[in-house]
Amino acid sequence: MTFRPLHDRVLVRRIDAAEKTAGGIIIPDTAQEKPQEGEVVSAGSGTRREDGALTPLDVKAGDRILFGKWSGTEVKLDGEDLLIMKEADILGIVG
Repeated sequence: MTFRPLHDRVLVRRIDAAEKTAGGIIIPDTAQEKPQEGEVVSAGSGTRREDGALTPLDVKAGDRILFGKWSGTEVKLDGEDLLIMKEADILGIVG
């Protein structure tokens, strides 16, 4: 299935957090927090200004991003858990 977000929305795949601490303690799934880092799978075309001009998004497919803990809407596409969020929910791009 192909999915293309509209306007200023972005489709994001979470990047799994480490399952061990630096000291080697294994963290069970129930105690792990959801990661706040992800990879952009696809992005919308951008928003329209009042004059009708298109303002493109700052992120593109393949970018690694940080986002807020409660950002986005969880969706399941082709059996994979993904997030759809607005570009404004993205805190920054990880270089």
